[in-house]
Amino acid sequence: MTTAAVTAPVAPSPGRPASLRRRRATGLAVCVAAVLLACVASLAFGSRVVAWPDVVAGVLHPDLDDIAQAAVHSRITRTLLGALVGAALGLAGAVMQGLTRNPLADPGLLGVSSGASFAVVCGIAWLGVSSLTQYIWLAFLGAAVAAALVYAVGSIGREGATPLKLALAGAATSAALVSMVSMVLLTRTDVYDTFRFWQVGSIGRASLGEIGQVLPFLLVGAVLAVGSARGMDAIALGDEVATGLGQRIGRVRALGALAAVLLCGAAVAIAGPIGFVGLVVPHAARRFTGPDHRWLLPYSATLGAALLLAADVVGRLVARPQEIEVGIVTALIGAPVFLMILRRQKVRDL
Repeated sequence: MTTAAVTAPVAPSPGRPASLRRRRATGLAVCVAAVLLACVASLAFGSRVVAWPDVVAGVLHPDLDDIAQAAVHSRITRTLLGALVGAALGLAGAVMQGLTRNPLADPGLLGVSSGASFAVVCGIAWLGVSSLTQYIWLAFLGAAVAAALVYAVGSIGREGATPLKLALAGAATSAALVSMVSMVLLTRTDVYDTFRFWQVGSIGRASLGEIGQVLPFLLVGAVLAVGSARGMDAIALGDEVATGLGQRIGRVRALGALAAVLLCGAAVAIAGPIGFVGLVVPHAARRFTGPDHRWLLPYSATLGAALLLAADVVGRLVARPQEIEVGIVTALIGAPVFLMILRRQKVRDL
Protein backbone atom coordinates (compact mmCIF):
# COMPACT_ATOMS: atom_id res chain seq x y z
CA MET A 1 0.00 0.00 0.00
CA THR A 2 1.10 3.53 -0.44
CA THR A 3 2.09 5.52 2.60
CA ALA A 4 -0.24 8.43 3.21
CA ALA A 5 1.69 11.22 4.84
CA VAL A 6 0.81 12.23 8.37
CA THR A 7 -0.17 15.88 8.48
CA ALA A 8 2.84 18.15 8.83
CA PRO A 9 3.04 20.39 11.89
CA VAL A 10 1.82 23.93 11.44
CA ALA A 11 3.11 26.64 13.76
CA PRO A 12 0.38 28.41 15.74
CA SER A 13 -0.15 32.11 15.14
CA PRO A 14 1.50 34.50 17.63
CA GLY A 15 -1.78 35.23 19.40
CA ARG A 16 -2.64 31.58 20.02
CA PRO A 17 0.30 29.75 21.66
CA ALA A 18 -0.70 30.43 25.27
CA SER A 19 -4.33 29.40 24.85
CA LEU A 20 -3.32 26.40 22.74
CA ARG A 21 -0.91 25.23 25.45
CA ARG A 22 -3.61 25.65 28.09
CA ARG A 23 -6.08 23.59 26.08
CA ARG A 24 -3.52 20.87 25.49
CA ALA A 25 -2.50 20.84 29.16
CA THR A 26 -6.15 20.64 30.22
CA GLY A 27 -6.73 17.81 27.78
CA LEU A 28 -3.69 15.94 29.11
CA ALA A 29 -5.02 16.33 32.65
CA VAL A 30 -8.33 14.86 31.48
CA CYS A 31 -6.44 11.92 29.95
CA VAL A 32 -4.61 11.29 33.22
CA ALA A 33 -7.95 11.40 35.04
CA ALA A 34 -9.29 8.83 32.54
CA VAL A 35 -6.35 6.54 33.36
CA LEU A 36 -7.04 6.85 37.10
CA LEU A 37 -10.74 6.12 36.53
CA ALA A 38 -9.84 3.08 34.42
CA CYS A 39 -7.49 1.88 37.19
CA VAL A 40 -10.30 2.14 39.76
CA ALA A 41 -12.64 0.25 37.43
CA SER A 42 -9.99 -2.43 36.89
CA LEU A 43 -9.66 -2.89 40.66
CA ALA A 44 -13.40 -2.86 41.32
CA PHE A 45 -14.90 -4.94 38.50
CA GLY A 46 -14.39 -8.56 37.62
CA SER A 47 -15.98 -11.88 38.50
CA ARG A 48 -16.75 -10.15 41.80
CA VAL A 49 -17.78 -6.48 41.91
CA VAL A 50 -16.15 -4.70 44.86
CA ALA A 51 -17.51 -1.62 46.64
CA TRP A 52 -15.46 1.59 46.83
CA PRO A 53 -14.51 1.26 50.56
CA ASP A 54 -13.14 -2.23 49.89
CA VAL A 55 -11.22 -0.95 46.87
CA VAL A 56 -9.48 1.66 49.03
CA ALA A 57 -8.84 -0.82 51.83
CA GLY A 58 -7.61 -3.48 49.40
CA VAL A 59 -5.01 -1.09 48.01
CA LEU A 60 -3.84 0.65 51.19
CA HIS A 61 -4.11 -1.99 53.94
CA PRO A 62 -5.67 -5.19 52.63
CA ASP A 63 -7.17 -7.79 54.91
CA LEU A 64 -6.56 -10.94 52.90
CA ASP A 65 -9.14 -12.83 54.96
CA ASP A 66 -11.78 -10.50 53.52
CA ILE A 67 -12.82 -11.86 50.10
CA ALA A 68 -13.54 -8.44 48.58
CA GLN A 69 -10.27 -6.89 49.72
CA ALA A 70 -8.32 -9.98 48.67
CA ALA A 71 -9.89 -9.70 45.20
CA VAL A 72 -8.77 -6.05 44.94
CA HIS A 73 -5.27 -6.93 46.12
CA SER A 74 -5.01 -9.67 43.50
CA ARG A 75 -5.98 -7.21 40.74
CA ILE A 76 -3.27 -4.63 41.52
CA THR A 77 -0.61 -6.37 39.42
CA ARG A 78 -3.03 -6.78 36.52
CA THR A 79 -3.99 -3.12 36.65
CA LEU A 80 -0.36 -1.96 36.80
CA LEU A 81 0.56 -4.18 33.86
CA GLY A 82 -2.42 -3.00 31.82
CA ALA A 83 -1.48 0.65 32.32
CA LEU A 84 2.18 0.03 31.41
CA VAL A 85 1.45 -2.11 28.33
CA GLY A 86 -1.26 0.25 27.05
CA ALA A 87 1.01 3.27 27.48
CA ALA A 88 3.90 1.48 25.77
CA LEU A 89 1.81 0.41 22.77
CA GLY A 90 0.20 3.84 22.37
CA LEU A 91 3.57 5.56 22.58
CA ALA A 92 5.18 3.10 20.17
CA GLY A 93 2.36 3.56 17.65
CA ALA A 94 2.76 7.34 17.70
CA VAL A 95 6.52 6.99 17.19
CA MET A 96 6.15 4.58 14.29
CA GLN A 97 3.54 6.69 12.53
CA GLY A 98 5.77 9.73 12.95
CA LEU A 99 8.91 8.00 11.69
CA THR A 100 7.29 6.45 8.63
CA ARG A 101 4.82 9.28 7.90
CA ASN A 102 2.29 6.48 7.52
CA PRO A 103 -1.07 6.83 9.32
CA LEU A 104 -1.58 3.06 9.13
CA ALA A 105 1.67 2.22 10.92
CA ASP A 106 1.41 0.35 14.20
CA PRO A 107 3.75 -1.81 16.30
CA GLY A 108 3.34 -4.65 13.82
CA LEU A 109 4.92 -2.57 11.04
CA LEU A 110 8.50 -3.35 12.08
CA GLY A 111 7.72 -7.06 12.56
CA VAL A 112 7.89 -6.78 16.35
CA SER A 113 4.84 -8.90 17.19
CA SER A 114 5.58 -11.59 14.61
CA GLY A 115 9.27 -11.67 15.56
CA ALA A 116 8.39 -12.13 19.23
CA SER A 117 5.85 -14.84 18.36
CA PHE A 118 8.38 -16.76 16.28
CA ALA A 119 11.02 -16.62 19.01
CA VAL A 120 8.55 -17.81 21.65
CA VAL A 121 7.20 -20.70 19.60
CA CYS A 122 10.76 -21.83 18.78
CA GLY A 123 11.68 -21.65 22.46
CA ILE A 124 8.68 -23.75 23.46
CA ALA A 125 9.25 -26.28 20.67
CA TRP A 126 13.01 -26.82 20.89
CA LEU A 127 14.39 -25.21 24.07
CA GLY A 128 11.85 -26.56 26.54
CA VAL A 129 10.69 -23.08 27.57
CA SER A 130 7.57 -23.34 29.71
CA SER A 131 7.35 -20.31 32.00
CA LEU A 132 6.61 -16.66 31.33
CA THR A 133 9.87 -15.62 32.97
CA GLN A 134 11.81 -17.67 30.44
CA TYR A 135 10.10 -16.61 27.24
CA ILE A 136 9.95 -12.93 28.12
CA TRP A 137 13.57 -12.73 27.02
CA LEU A 138 13.03 -14.88 23.94
CA ALA A 139 10.15 -12.65 22.86
CA PHE A 140 12.17 -9.52 23.38
CA LEU A 141 15.12 -10.93 21.42
CA GLY A 142 12.86 -12.00 18.55
CA ALA A 143 11.20 -8.60 18.41
CA ALA A 144 14.53 -6.76 18.36
CA VAL A 145 16.06 -9.00 15.67
CA ALA A 146 12.98 -8.72 13.44
CA ALA A 147 12.91 -4.93 13.75
CA ALA A 148 16.64 -4.69 13.01
CA LEU A 149 16.15 -6.88 9.92
CA VAL A 150 13.29 -4.69 8.68
CA TYR A 151 15.33 -1.52 9.14
CA ALA A 152 18.36 -3.07 7.39
CA VAL A 153 16.27 -4.18 4.41
CA GLY A 154 14.42 -0.86 4.30
CA SER A 155 17.74 1.02 4.27
CA ILE A 156 19.08 -0.67 1.15
CA GLY A 157 19.66 1.77 -1.70
CA ARG A 158 20.83 5.35 -2.08
CA GLU A 159 17.67 6.86 -0.58
CA GLY A 160 18.09 5.01 2.71
CA ALA A 161 15.18 4.04 4.97
CA THR A 162 12.26 5.74 3.24
CA PRO A 163 8.72 5.38 4.68
CA LEU A 164 7.52 3.23 1.77
CA LYS A 165 10.52 0.89 1.89
CA LEU A 166 10.16 0.44 5.66
CA ALA A 167 6.45 -0.33 5.31
CA LEU A 168 7.03 -2.88 2.56
CA ALA A 169 9.97 -4.51 4.37
CA GLY A 170 7.91 -4.71 7.55
CA ALA A 171 4.90 -6.25 5.80
CA ALA A 172 7.06 -8.83 4.03
CA THR A 173 8.96 -9.76 7.19
CA SER A 174 5.78 -10.06 9.25
CA ALA A 175 4.16 -12.30 6.62
CA ALA A 176 7.22 -14.55 6.46
CA LEU A 177 7.46 -14.87 10.26
CA VAL A 178 3.74 -15.61 10.67
CA SER A 179 4.11 -18.38 8.09
CA MET A 180 7.09 -19.80 9.97
CA VAL A 181 5.12 -19.77 13.23
CA SER A 182 2.32 -21.71 11.51
CA MET A 183 4.86 -24.18 10.14
CA VAL A 184 6.26 -24.89 13.61
CA LEU A 185 2.78 -25.29 15.12
CA LEU A 186 1.69 -27.66 12.34
CA THR A 187 4.72 -29.89 12.84
CA ARG A 188 4.61 -29.68 16.67
CA THR A 189 0.98 -29.80 17.72
CA ASP A 190 2.07 -30.38 21.34
CA VAL A 191 3.41 -26.81 21.37
CA TYR A 192 0.09 -25.23 20.47
CA ASP A 193 -1.59 -25.53 23.88
CA THR A 194 1.28 -23.67 25.58
CA PHE A 195 1.75 -21.08 22.86
CA ARG A 196 -1.93 -20.14 22.40
CA PHE A 197 -2.25 -18.73 25.92
CA TRP A 198 0.52 -16.23 25.18
CA GLN A 199 -0.51 -15.55 21.59
CA VAL A 200 -4.04 -14.34 22.41
CA GLY A 201 -2.76 -11.31 24.36
CA SER A 202 -3.51 -11.02 28.08
CA ILE A 203 -2.52 -8.91 31.08
CA GLY A 204 -3.79 -11.34 33.68
CA ARG A 205 -0.91 -13.80 34.04
CA ALA A 206 2.20 -11.78 34.91
CA SER A 207 3.73 -11.21 38.34
CA LEU A 208 5.35 -8.14 39.89
CA GLY A 209 8.74 -9.77 39.42
CA GLU A 210 8.13 -10.24 35.70
CA ILE A 211 6.94 -6.65 35.39
CA GLY A 212 10.18 -5.59 37.06
CA GLN A 213 12.16 -7.44 34.39
CA VAL A 214 10.65 -5.49 31.49
CA LEU A 215 10.19 -2.13 33.27
CA PRO A 216 13.75 -0.87 32.50
CA PHE A 217 13.19 -1.48 28.77
CA LEU A 218 9.87 0.41 28.90
CA LEU A 219 11.47 3.36 30.68
CA VAL A 220 14.43 3.59 28.30
CA GLY A 221 12.09 3.30 25.31
CA ALA A 222 9.87 6.09 26.65
CA VAL A 223 12.86 8.38 27.21
CA LEU A 224 14.17 7.75 23.68
CA ALA A 225 10.72 8.36 22.19
CA VAL A 226 10.27 11.69 23.98
CA GLY A 227 13.81 12.68 23.03
CA SER A 228 13.00 12.08 19.35
CA ALA A 229 9.85 14.23 19.38
CA ARG A 230 11.36 17.35 17.79
CA GLY A 231 13.08 15.29 15.10
CA MET A 232 9.81 13.57 14.21
CA ASP A 233 8.15 16.98 13.85
CA ALA A 234 10.80 17.86 11.28
CA ILE A 235 10.44 14.51 9.47
CA ALA A 236 6.70 15.20 9.06
CA LEU A 237 7.68 18.10 6.78
CA GLY A 238 9.63 15.74 4.51
CA ASP A 239 13.18 14.41 4.60
CA GLU A 240 14.65 17.20 2.49
CA VAL A 241 13.07 19.93 4.60
CA ALA A 242 14.10 18.16 7.81
CA THR A 243 17.69 17.93 6.59
CA GLY A 244 17.60 21.63 5.68
CA LEU A 245 16.45 22.37 9.26
CA GLY A 246 19.56 20.68 10.59
CA GLN A 247 18.03 17.37 11.63
CA ARG A 248 20.08 14.21 11.17
CA ILE A 249 17.34 12.05 9.67
CA GLY A 250 19.20 8.75 9.97
CA ARG A 251 19.93 9.36 13.64
CA VAL A 252 16.35 10.37 14.43
CA ARG A 253 14.94 7.31 12.67
CA ALA A 254 17.45 4.98 14.35
CA LEU A 255 16.69 6.30 17.84
CA GLY A 256 12.96 6.32 17.17
CA ALA A 257 13.05 2.77 15.83
CA LEU A 258 15.05 1.66 18.89
CA ALA A 259 12.43 3.30 21.13
CA ALA A 260 9.63 1.50 19.28
CA VAL A 261 11.44 -1.83 19.53
CA LEU A 262 12.05 -1.45 23.26
CA LEU A 263 8.46 -0.41 23.95
CA CYS A 264 6.81 -2.96 21.68
CA GLY A 265 9.21 -5.78 22.45
CA ALA A 266 8.81 -5.45 26.21
CA ALA A 267 5.02 -5.08 25.99
CA VAL A 268 4.58 -8.02 23.61
CA ALA A 269 7.00 -10.17 25.62
CA ILE A 270 5.05 -9.90 28.86
CA ALA A 271 1.47 -9.56 27.56
CA GLY A 272 1.51 -11.22 24.15
CA PRO A 273 0.68 -9.57 20.80
CA ILE A 274 -2.16 -7.11 21.54
CA GLY A 275 -3.33 -5.49 18.34
CA PHE A 276 -4.81 -2.15 17.28
CA VAL A 277 -3.86 -0.11 20.38
CA GLY A 278 -0.80 1.34 18.64
CA LEU A 279 -2.87 2.10 15.53
CA VAL A 280 -6.00 3.63 17.05
CA VAL A 281 -4.63 5.62 19.98
CA PRO A 282 -2.33 8.03 18.06
CA HIS A 283 -5.21 8.93 15.72
CA ALA A 284 -7.44 9.72 18.70
CA ALA A 285 -4.66 11.73 20.37
CA ARG A 286 -3.91 13.69 17.19
CA ARG A 287 -7.46 15.08 17.20
CA PHE A 288 -6.61 16.95 20.42
CA THR A 289 -2.92 17.72 19.96
CA GLY A 290 -2.45 18.15 16.25
CA PRO A 291 0.82 16.81 14.80
CA ASP A 292 3.13 18.24 17.52
CA HIS A 293 4.88 15.13 18.91
CA ARG A 294 5.85 16.88 22.13
CA TRP A 295 2.15 16.71 23.03
CA LEU A 296 1.14 13.75 20.89
CA LEU A 297 3.44 11.32 22.69
CA PRO A 298 2.17 11.90 26.27
CA TYR A 299 -1.43 11.95 25.02
CA SER A 300 -0.86 8.64 23.24
CA ALA A 301 0.69 7.07 26.32
CA THR A 302 -2.17 8.08 28.63
CA LEU A 303 -4.93 7.24 26.15
CA GLY A 304 -3.28 3.87 25.44
CA ALA A 305 -3.24 3.03 29.14
CA ALA A 306 -6.88 4.06 29.57
CA LEU A 307 -8.00 2.14 26.47
CA LEU A 308 -6.28 -1.12 27.39
CA LEU A 309 -7.54 -1.04 30.98
CA ALA A 310 -11.08 -0.27 29.80
CA ALA A 311 -10.92 -3.11 27.26
CA ASP A 312 -9.74 -5.49 29.98
CA VAL A 313 -12.64 -4.47 32.24
CA VAL A 314 -15.11 -5.01 29.39
CA GLY A 315 -13.66 -8.46 28.76
CA ARG A 316 -14.14 -9.38 32.41
CA LEU A 317 -17.70 -8.08 32.62
CA VAL A 318 -19.30 -9.43 29.45
CA ALA A 319 -18.39 -13.07 30.17
CA ARG A 320 -18.64 -13.27 33.95
CA PRO A 321 -17.61 -15.39 35.78
CA GLN A 322 -15.24 -16.20 32.88
CA GLU A 323 -13.42 -13.52 30.90
CA ILE A 324 -12.51 -12.58 27.34
CA GLU A 325 -8.81 -11.87 26.90
CA VAL A 326 -7.96 -8.23 26.29
CA GLY A 327 -6.30 -8.96 22.94
CA ILE A 328 -9.66 -10.16 21.58
CA VAL A 329 -11.51 -7.10 22.93
CA THR A 330 -9.03 -4.63 21.42
CA ALA A 331 -9.36 -6.42 18.06
CA LEU A 332 -13.14 -6.07 18.20
CA ILE A 333 -12.78 -2.37 19.03
CA GLY A 334 -9.93 -1.64 16.65
CA ALA A 335 -11.11 -3.36 13.46
CA PRO A 336 -14.00 -0.92 12.76
CA VAL A 337 -11.74 2.03 13.57
CA PHE A 338 -9.13 0.67 11.18
CA LEU A 339 -11.73 0.55 8.40
CA MET A 340 -12.74 4.14 9.13
CA ILE A 341 -9.10 5.24 8.93
CA LEU A 342 -8.78 3.48 5.59
CA ARG A 343 -11.82 5.31 4.23
CA ARG A 344 -10.65 8.67 5.53
CA GLN A 345 -7.10 8.36 4.22
CA LYS A 346 -8.25 6.85 0.89
CA VAL A 347 -5.36 4.41 0.96
CA ARG A 348 -4.84 2.65 -2.37
CA ASP A 349 -3.21 -0.66 -3.17
CA LEU A 350 0.08 -0.60 -5.04
